[in-house]
Amino acid sequence: MSDFYEQVETYYDGDAEDFDARYWKNPVLQRIRQDFREEVKRHPFQSMLEIGYGSGLDMVHFGMTHPDSRVTGIDISAAMQDLARQKIATHNLKNVTAEKGSVEDLQEIYPRQQFDMVYVFFGALNTVEDLDKAADHLHEVTAPGGKLVLSFVNRNYAAGTVIELLKLRFRAAFARHKKEWGGYSPTQYLPSRCYAPGTIRKAFSRFSLVRQKGYSIIHPAWYYHGLNRLVKRFSPYLWKTDKMLNKTFLWSWGEYTLFVFEKPDASNTQKH
Repeated sequence: MSDFYEQVETYYDGDAEDFDARYWKNPVLQRIRQDFREEVKRHPFQSMLEIGYGSGLDMVHFGMTHPDSRVTGIDISAAMQDLARQKIATHNLKNVTAEKGSVEDLQEIYPRQQFDMVYVFFGALNTVEDLDKAADHLHEVTAPGGKLVLSFVNRNYAAGTVIELLKLRFRAAFARHKKEWGGYSPTQYLPSRCYAPGTIRKAFSRFSLVRQKGYSIIHPAWYYHGLNRLVKRFSPYLWKTDKMLNKTFLWSWGEYTLFVFEKPDASNTQKH
C-alpha cells in the first residue's frame, strides 16, 4: 500500500469508532444520504459495487431493499470493514460482502467481474491518488450499459467560501482550491483533493453523462451545526430551493456534486 493510502486508512480507522453515532445525530447528512440512495434506485441492477462503504450503512440498506441482487464494496479502512461486516452479520445478509482495498485493487479483488451499478457516496473518490486512473479502473469493472452514481466534495462551494470569509477564516475559505484539501476535520489531516465538475466529466469521458446535480447550494452544509440549528424551521424550504437551483447553472456551486454516468453498450451501438 502506498504512503498516500496508509494516511487515508489511518484517518478513517480513527474516524470509525463513533462514526455511526455522529451520523445519526445529523439530520442534514441523513437527508442527503437518502437522496443519494434514491438516485441509485432510479436504475435497475442485479450486481452493485460501492467504493468507500465506511461503516456499511448503504450496503446493508441495498442488501435489504434488493435481496435478489449481489451487493459488495471496498474500503481502505480495516476498522470500517470490521463495522460493516458486523452490520452484515447482524442482519444476516447473505447477498452482501465487504472487502478491503482501493480502486487500484479492484481487478485483483474481483477478477473478471463486472457490475451494473457502481456508486460512491460522500466523496470517497476525493481520496484516490489519481482520479483519471480511478475512472479507468471503474470503467473496467462496470458492465456495458451499467451506471455509476458518484458524489464528490465540490471544489467550488460558493456558500461555504462566503461563510468562512465572514468569519475571517481565510485559509478555510480557500482550502478546497489547494492541491491537497485536507478534509473536514480541523485537527486531523486527510490526504484528499476537491474537484470541479469539468474535471470530473473529463476524467469520466469514456462514460455518457446521464444526470448531474448539486447539494447544499443554499441549505447549510451538514458540518455547519450552529447554522443548521438556527435555520432548522426553514430547512425544508431551503432544501426545496436547492432542488429548484439544480435547474440553473448554480447546481455546480454546492457543497457536493453528484453525477450519474452510463457505460456505453458497444453491442447496442453496433446494432444501430
